[in-house]
Formats: sequence, structure tokens, C-alpha cells
Amino acid sequence: MTRMYEHHDAVLHAVREGVLIVDEDRRLVLVNDEARRLLALPPDAQGRPVCDIAMDPEIARLLESGRPASDEVHAIGHQLVAVNQRAMGPPPDGSGPCGTVATLRDTTELRALSGRADIAQGRLRLVYDAGMRIGTTLDVVRTSQELADFAVPRFADFVTVDLPDPVLSGDEPAETGTDMRRIAFTGVRHDTPLYPSGRLIHFVSTTPQAVAYARGKTVLEADLAAFSGWQEQEPARARRLVGYGIHSMIAAPLRARGVTMGVATFWRSQRPEPFDDDDVSLAEELVARAAVNIDNARRYTREHSMAVALQRSLLPRVLPEQTALEVAYHYLPAQAGLGGVGGDWFDVIPLPGARVALVVGDVVGHGLHAAATMGRLRTAVHNFATLDLPPDELLWHMDELVSRIDQDEDTDGSVTALTGATCLYAIYDPTSRVCTVARAGHLEPVIVHPDGEVEFPGVPAGPPLGLGGLPFESSELHLSEGSSLVLYTDGLVEDRHRDIDEGLDLLRRTLAGAGGSPEETCRAVLDALLPERPRDDVALVVARTRVLDGNRAVTWDVPADPSEVARVRAEAARTLEEWGLAEEAFTTELILSELVTNAIRHAGEPITVRLIRDRSLICEVSDGSSTAPHLRRATTTDEGGRGLFLVSQFAERWGTRYTGSGKVIWTEQPLPW
Repeated sequence: MTRMYEHHDAVLHAVREGVLIVDEDRRLVLVNDEARRLLALPPDAQGRPVCDIAMDPEIARLLESGRPASDEVHAIGHQLVAVNQRAMGPPPDGSGPCGTVATLRDTTELRALSGRADIAQGRLRLVYDAGMRIGTTLDVVRTSQELADFAVPRFADFVTVDLPDPVLSGDEPAETGTDMRRIAFTGVRHDTPLYPSGRLIHFVSTTPQAVAYARGKTVLEADLAAFSGWQEQEPARARRLVGYGIHSMIAAPLRARGVTMGVATFWRSQRPEPFDDDDVSLAEELVARAAVNIDNARRYTREHSMAVALQRSLLPRVLPEQTALEVAYHYLPAQAGLGGVGGDWFDVIPLPGARVALVVGDVVGHGLHAAATMGRLRTAVHNFATLDLPPDELLWHMDELVSRIDQDEDTDGSVTALTGATCLYAIYDPTSRVCTVARAGHLEPVIVHPDGEVEFPGVPAGPPLGLGGLPFESSELHLSEGSSLVLYTDGLVEDRHRDIDEGLDLLRRTLAGAGGSPEETCRAVLDALLPERPRDDVALVVARTRVLDGNRAVTWDVPADPSEVARVRAEAARTLEEWGLAEEAFTTELILSELVTNAIRHAGEPITVRLIRDRSLICEVSDGSSTAPHLRRATTTDEGGRGLFLVSQFAERWGTRYTGSGKVIWTEQPLPW
């Protein structure tokens, strides 16, 4: 095999790379002059087994193994040698065995470049780590502080971040950076003369911070002791900074999507070498990543504020006046998480007959779309409530509405289609102490009885709104006076640290020991169940029942006999006298006379009359017919048809509601107090 390569010796010895050929017995059959030099081989190396030759152990193991190698760098003394090795086939005539060929290249001259590559690699790692540690939340202040905390002491000895006040509230940044607030500050020491966090700083136009903000370019002050103009901000403080040991500064604008939102300043004191152009590039990399996250946080803050403002404008600001329930409520928008505020809502709606409707609901999704949809649904509930629909029927209409919203938005394609909502609707009657409840995919209410017993009443769980085609079922709950009805959304009981069953059990235990007024009960529940930063909206309503007893409500059964009208008028007059409302007797007798007469003539039994003294005087006449009377103007030749017209003139309000056995016609008259 040696003879085969003898005619190539001149060529092999002339090349600038070391060449070694090893046969299958691991003998060194050929070595050129460059290989001898690089490996410091003895003169008699050629022809000897590799294991017997004095050379670098790592190279010897590589040659003996015969394994392929590609640009493996080995340190041989003060040299860096790159080694390549590959298998070599048999000679062309097939007369010899196989072996390997190895080439060696001196890379010592690349040592300096290699060191710089290590530095570059370290900086790439720093930038990568910054991307992992900066921007963990959608909070402007927190993200800015993460930038400062990350860069100290890895890159700088002190880092400050200054932003205009509008950025903190989610608005567009100011046109100039002359007035900025220091919102983040981290350093290796705490006794620095630098401005502290929270300080509103007026930067003069020649300072690096103002220049960086105005031009959107990084400013390097490599030698602060030269006082090249940066000290004009505050000369005395500048001298103290230099005396403190701070000798170099980089002011980098926080710029994302073409908008400058502030300035991050890197200060060096403990490291003797000043910042250089390479440091400027690294600072710009760090700040660029932080700026995107700060801009995301700013935009989130703006949308979150808009959604909260919209949602609060759509929720009741004050509760309406009513006497059936003592109500306390709390609404808290989400404060954490990517979604922002959701579509939770609640309502208290007075109904005819001194009754009150309680509503609580939750729109699927978060943000402005969820808040706007919540407003649409809350308005719809109010509109359906004016029809005095029973809870299950009202939820059916709401289900139809949500399905139409889904279809409209899905067809338009500009907004993600709503996937549904949950709702609970309850009507409490203080005269009968009956609360009728239906729910659509919502968590069931909790009853706290006057003796402190807590009960989940087992209201049937209907499907969420928007599924369509499925029925809802109402339950009648008989509540003692002083019972509390607790309504809530899932943000109260469900959290990433506990499942919903644990939350419901905690709610039960908290309510059992709460006591006190509805407001005190709300506070106890929130203190026990609410996380520090809720990831979902929370709506909580606590309603304590009151009862209109015989001193404020009376009922008479009326046989279907026209002669009974006079008795009803007499009973009504006597009752109003007892209530101190004798002046209202004439009007009330006239109203009852017309309503009872119509019930006897045109409807069926049972006929019942009820008088209620609440915030107004309420007359109710119920019958067994589901046919509603209509107000019309009678002509001069008509013998009838004027009854409801007269009623509408004497009553402040009137209307009809349907029951399972018929209907109720009601009127309201204002009271003199």
C-alpha cells in the first residue's frame, strides 16, 4: 500500500494541510511534512502502528478508531488543529486493503476569532433568556421592571425605565419625551444618586433620554466624566453620579410598531470598561424585545379599560327602589389573564304586584365583544321582563335571541361567533313568599334560611343559551321571611387552584357562618373565595326576603255573580280606611268595579281580587281565562267598551300577566306619601 502512494509524495508534502493515511491494521502508512509538524511526530513514525507512536492522545484515539470526523477541533499544545477523517476504499487495481485518510488544518490564527464567537454566543444566549423572562404578564409596569431586573448585573450595573404617563393608562404615548415617569429601577446598590422610581422627570431636550425618544435612536455616552452635555439635566446631580463611579451610559428608546413609548437607560459603574458599539447592539436587542411586550401590555390595558368602562356603563349603577328584597351586590372585573373582562352581569327588576326579578348571567368570552354582547342580553331581559313572562318562558326567548346573534355574526364573518351564555332568572313574590327560578346553564342559587341552614335547592339545570330547541324548567321555592337568596357567577367559585366542587363547598361553609346583613354576607364570601387577582369576572348578589303580611295585602275570592261587585267595592273601601287611604277609595272602587265586572262577564272562575299597599296601591284581579282584554275607544253608540279606558285614565299604570291557570289584570295608583 505504501508503494501505491510513493508517486504522490511530492504532491502530499507540498500541500498546506497535514495528511495521514492509516491502513486497516491501524498502521501509519503515509504522513506528510505538515502532519509531522502539527503532531510533532518522530522521524520513524511512518510504517509503525498508531498506538506505538508518541502523539496527542485524542488524535491517536481518533486515528485508531477510524471513525468519521468533520472539522473536530483539538488543542495540541498552543495550537488549535481541525481534524477531518473518512474511510478510504481499496486501490484501483483492488490489490490492497482498505484504510482511512485524515487531514489536519492549523486553526491557531482563528483563536481570537473563536473568542469573539464565544462572546457572540454568550450575547445570543442573553437575548434568548431575555425573551423568556421579559413580558410574563400583560402589565406595563411589571414588564418594564422585568427588563431592569434581567439586565442587572448581566449587562449593566443599573437600569432605569422611563415612560410617559399616557402609556401607563394604555393611551398613545406623548409626542416628546421631555416628561416621563420612572417606573422601573434596579441596581447593584441602593444608594445611587439616580432618580428613584415613581419620580416624574422633566428631561431637557439635550439629554440622551430626550434625544433617544425624539429620534428613535440609541444614544451612547461612553465617558460620562467628559460632561459632553448630558449633565445639563441637573449639573449638581451629574457630578454626584460621576463621583459615585457611574462612568458610562446607553439610552435606548422603547420602540415597537413604529411608536416610541419610553426610554430604557443602562448605566455602568463597577465594570471599568465603558459601553461600546457592541454593547449598544445588545442593548437594542434587549430593549426591542421588551418594547414589543410593553406595547402589548399597553394595548391590553387600553382594551381592558375600555371593556371595564363599557361593562360598568351597562350594569346597574344603583338598585331600583322596591320593598320585596333587601339586596346587596358586588361586581369585580377580571384583573389577570389574557382574556380581560368577561360578560358577567346581574340585575334587579321591579315587577307588577310588588314582585321583583333577580337576574345573573355570564357571556362566553372576554373583552369588548363579550361586554357589548352582555349589554344586548341585559337589555333583552329588561324588555322580556316588561311582558311579565314566567322565568322558563323568558329563558326560551333569550335562547332564541342568542341563537340569532350567533347566526348573524357567523354570517358576517367580521366577529368571532358567540358560542353561548348562561343565565339565571328568578321572580320573588313577597305576598306568597314564592320564588320562581329557572336557569340556563348557570350555577344554581344558594338559599340561606333564617336559622343559618344553607341549601342548594336543586333547581333543574337547563342548557346554556344559544343551543336552541331544548326546554327550560322552573322551580318554585317557598322562602321564609328573612331567607337569603345568593346568586353568583362561576368566577367566584372556580379558580385554577381549585375545582368548582371545592369552590361550592367553600361557598356553603362561608355562608353558614356569615350571618349579618346582605352587605356583610357579600364581604364575607368575597374575602373567603376571591383570589388576589381574579382571572374571571365575579358577580355576586345576596337578596334577603321580606314579606307583605295581612296588614299590607288582602285577598278576596269572588263568585261569578254580578251582585258580588258591590261587596268587593265595600270590602275595598273598608280596607283602605284601615290603611289610612280613604281618599283613594273612590278611584279604587271604580277600578275594581270595572275589572271585576269584566272578569265575571267575559272570563271564567276562579276570580280573585287582591289589594297590596306597597310603594303604590296595587289592585289585581285574576281569572281563569287566558284571553287578554284590549283597550279601545268606544263610539257614541256603543253600550260598553269604556271600562279599560276608564281604568287607564285613573291608574298610573296597568297591564296583564299570564299564569298557569289564567291571567291577572293589575293596576297601580300613586300614594300620597
